[in-house]
Amino acid sequence: MQRYAQVIQLRAEDEAEYIRYHADVWPSVLERIADCGIRNYSIFLRNGVLFAYFEYHGTDYEADMLKMAADPETQRWWKIMDPMQAQMPDALPGEKWSPLREVFHFDGPPVK
Repeated sequence: MQRYAQVIQLRAEDEAEYIRYHADVWPSVLERIADCGIRNYSIFLRNGVLFAYFEYHGTDYEADMLKMAADPETQRWWKIMDPMQAQMPDALPGEKWSPLREVFHFDGPPVK
């Protein structure tokens, strides 16, 4: 399992609609996310910045992300979401969601 964290800006004028869409994500999009090995996926919002966290349980992340990107329903979802988002000021060319580097992780002791 590999943990991923990413950030992107949310356009202020689209905040309510973005939240509304994510309160009822299309089942086909959720199915594709699961089919691509993604689990424990969350998106948080603070001061116009979206923070996404997920765990990848597959064996070929790049191939699974290409599979997700090729899915027509996912493409339709992204076509709605993309205009609501803006790259981070320090994003690399062509980068949409900017990856974060993990610097600390603690699972904690087993539950007794």
